[in-house]
Amino acid sequence: MPAAVPFPVPKTLVLIGLMGAGKTSIGKRLATRLGLPFVDADHEIERAAGCTIQEIFDRFGETGFRDGERRVIARLLEQPVQVLSTGGGAFMDAETRALIRERGISIWLRADLDLLVQRTARRDHRPLLRQGDPRAVLSRLMDVRYPVYAAADLTVDSDDSPPDITTERVIAALRPHLGHPAPMDAGVATA
Repeated sequence: MPAAVPFPVPKTLVLIGLMGAGKTSIGKRLATRLGLPFVDADHEIERAAGCTIQEIFDRFGETGFRDGERRVIARLLEQPVQVLSTGGGAFMDAETRALIRERGISIWLRADLDLLVQRTARRDHRPLLRQGDPRAVLSRLMDVRYPVYAAADLTVDSDDSPPDITTERVIAALRPHLGHPAPMDAGVATA
């Protein structure tokens, strides 16, 4: 793994996208590359609630979960700069979206339907996918969420490339966004 990237990151990097887009996997790698801590909002929500996300959904419904999610993300955005992975619905909340815009840099990991279906089929812990055929649920979520996700500061395609390649794409997108040119030996074409 290459050394940490030699440019400062002024705000928390907030990864958004649908379940299976790679927010946790890419987030951990990105944090390592940038020398920043990594935080998974879903894990923080579970820790704060003292139960799993599925249990929160079962007890309080999606509305109750989103309320807790909003509070936890607001708290996390008050902490020092970090890489923050959020749940797929977090950016859909207008208040959370405004906080992310103010205190963070949002990065949408955009993935196609086939890849999301393939990745989410590996694990059975996603409450929204228990509400019908996973492909149909993901397709509906894409229709509703992708236009909102498009408001992110940066969009990076997440495909079936190795996670390190996607991480490099995120770094390549971050450099110009933060006003830092690509290194001469990066092999990245610039316009």
